[in-house]
Amino acid sequence: MSSSVPSLKVHPDDNVSIILTAGGLPAGTELDTGAVLLENVPFGHKVALADIASGGPVIRYGEVIGIAKQPLAKGAWVNEHMIELPEPPALESLKAPVVPPKALPPLEGYTFEGYRNADGSVGTRNVLGISMSVQCVAGVVEHAVRRIREELLPLYPNVDDVVALNHSYGCGVAINAPDAVIPIRTIKNIALNPNFGGEVMVVGLGCEKLRPEMIMLEGDDKASKMFLQDEGLTGFSAIVDDILMQARMHLERLDKRQRETCPASELVVGMQCGGSDAFSGITANPMLGAAADLIVRAGGSVMFSEVTEVRDSVHLLPGRAASPDVVDGLVREMAWYDAYLQKGGADRSANTTPGNKAGGLSGIVEKSLGSVAKSGSSPIVDVTGPGERLRRKGLTFAATPAGDFVCGTLQLAAGMNMHIFTTGRGTPYNLPTTPTIKVATNSGLASRWFDLMDIDAGRIASGEISVEEGGWELFRLILDIASGRSMTAADKLGIRNDLVLFNPAPIT
Repeated sequence: MSSSVPSLKVHPDDNVSIILTAGGLPAGTELDTGAVLLENVPFGHKVALADIASGGPVIRYGEVIGIAKQPLAKGAWVNEHMIELPEPPALESLKAPVVPPKALPPLEGYTFEGYRNADGSVGTRNVLGISMSVQCVAGVVEHAVRRIREELLPLYPNVDDVVALNHSYGCGVAINAPDAVIPIRTIKNIALNPNFGGEVMVVGLGCEKLRPEMIMLEGDDKASKMFLQDEGLTGFSAIVDDILMQARMHLERLDKRQRETCPASELVVGMQCGGSDAFSGITANPMLGAAADLIVRAGGSVMFSEVTEVRDSVHLLPGRAASPDVVDGLVREMAWYDAYLQKGGADRSANTTPGNKAGGLSGIVEKSLGSVAKSGSSPIVDVTGPGERLRRKGLTFAATPAGDFVCGTLQLAAGMNMHIFTTGRGTPYNLPTTPTIKVATNSGLASRWFDLMDIDAGRIASGEISVEEGGWELFRLILDIASGRSMTAADKLGIRNDLVLFNPAPIT
């Protein structure tokens, strides 16, 4: 060819680059790296920039993402079939830095219009969340929620919505097993999310193992509970009417809430990715990382999660630990999850999906290196277990599985009032409880799903914007949506997905 075609080499030490051309490139194409394609290579996939011997390292992001199973010639397509995973980082080698990392310079003067709560937290929505102590009541609660939306919500214009906090727990479970603490505290802490305004309403059946008292704060005089098996309720209509009566009490209090100007330090933002591709780690996730740094600089709280998508990059994090306790927490959560996977007869390689691989990700190591970019560069101030609430402002690693809705549910329990989700393959993911901004990793997806995505991070790969500019764009959009001035694409379409609990304890 008379001219070479651009590709993307992330780090000077990389021996692969990424195809940037939509639709991929045919054999014989010369890249700007000097490599000539030996075969057709799809969009987003890797090309060897030099001969790689069998057993040699395949390097991306300056890190070894795999070991070549066979000789790979310069210009060869490098995919998941040609490499095997290296050993994960040894947890015992992780050490806290001698000198803690310096905090980033403060960022002042940014605000949003939120709902202040009695406990000091701030919501970005004003929602009635109806919790439940057992899955048995979910159908009845969903029926009641439909009636509340139709009959009651119009009477309370300051209330944004009513949401059934469905889950699959509560009975037929080993309620006293050690790991049962995870789903129980998750259900309890979800009800305390700042977007629910401190109004805790629990619907139970009556015979379940998980008693409503176990998921309610002791002494909370605003909380309410009811049981479907109450002998004073005769017939389905009476049961539903009782739920509506209790809901009215909570709606009356929620309707008195008003938005007021709050500093950006009251943001609690959960960062997540799903349906990832080879561009996730070079466009959307770095954009989130840049926005995360801005939120932390403004005094706010950010959490990154997904243990299996951090495990292979965990050696990059101790240098950012604000204290030795953070490193201890990282080791604790990684070791717990290693044992959890092993007990189930799986390992970290089970994480990467067919869609991830079709999008150019050759394995969990490559995916992990791109995933941690969401954390930005701020010091890590804390590590929390699944279902726990955030304890500190700043950047926290909130340990969760990587499954989209399990992670989102646990971040909701941790207290997030804003959610950011990146995708390269595309997903209609949305949480009905929290504004969820979706960021497309490539412009092809952003164009095809123009009404499902909120931001096109593919402009970073094309050079239209920088990562820093993208971070500011996302930061400003977060403030705008947190204030209720704009809606996310998924909320405009009315997309709703269920919450999904993480229950590693036995089911009886």
